[in-house]
Amino acid sequence: MRQHQSILEFSRGRYFKLAALLCAAAIAVYAWHEPPAVYLKPYGGTWLGYTLGTIAALLILWLMLLGIRKRRYRSSMGTLQGWTSAHVYLGTSLIIVATLHCGFEFGWNIHTLTYVLMMLVIASGFFGVYSYLRYPEYMTNNLGGETLETMLLKVVDLERKCKRIALDLPDDVNALVMTASKDAARKSALGGNFRRQLAGVDPTHPMRLERDKLLKMGARGYSAEQAKAHEQLVSEMSRIVVLTDRVRRDLQLRAQMQVWLYFHAPLSFALLAALIAHVVSVFYFW
Repeated sequence: MRQHQSILEFSRGRYFKLAALLCAAAIAVYAWHEPPAVYLKPYGGTWLGYTLGTIAALLILWLMLLGIRKRRYRSSMGTLQGWTSAHVYLGTSLIIVATLHCGFEFGWNIHTLTYVLMMLVIASGFFGVYSYLRYPEYMTNNLGGETLETMLLKVVDLERKCKRIALDLPDDVNALVMTASKDAARKSALGGNFRRQLAGVDPTHPMRLERDKLLKMGARGYSAEQAKAHEQLVSEMSRIVVLTDRVRRDLQLRAQMQVWLYFHAPLSFALLAALIAHVVSVFYFW
């Protein structure tokens, strides 16, 4: 098996082929099936409907086992990459299997709710696959060969340098730099809560705002040395702004890689509950 193989290409698309075969078989049998005349068309209560419904229910139960498999590092039941590949492709096949199971019949009931929850779980899963396949490359390009830790250290060093430069400038400039540094630390400008991380680049970052004030102030009335120091200060503060933007972009990408789980996992358990209610209502109330 090739190294760095995508889950979508695992074992030469083994589970894609399996899912495609399952979908093709379901479509073929659905097209061939002739329900009793009283039913007019296939629906969930025919032998085909029960068969497809059983397959869909078993698939859903098996798909939820991925969370358990992830935590069993010494499991001999296949590789985690293989499980994930099967999870993606067989989960997607539910769109066909479950739709044919219900015979395209929808209404305001527990059965349609189960179908809708399933589609939401699949949709959130699609975003999860996209984020885990694409975002690592975006993060690598954004960091430019550096690590998040080294970039944060650079920000700290640049802040110290700005404070030293500001000592050679008027008191109002020195106060401006000190305020920017304190506000950045107090507001957790490089971190913050999950919502702030998702927001990405912060246009109100204290260092950005104070840098812009310095640009407007200009170097009028400064000596040659002070004008040079002013220019260097603006340059260093601009470097901080660029670095913090890249850091916040990295935090945003990391947060986006996780946020889908806040929907996918709860929706999966809601689907399981609805599936149980769906099965119980079918066998005991119909």
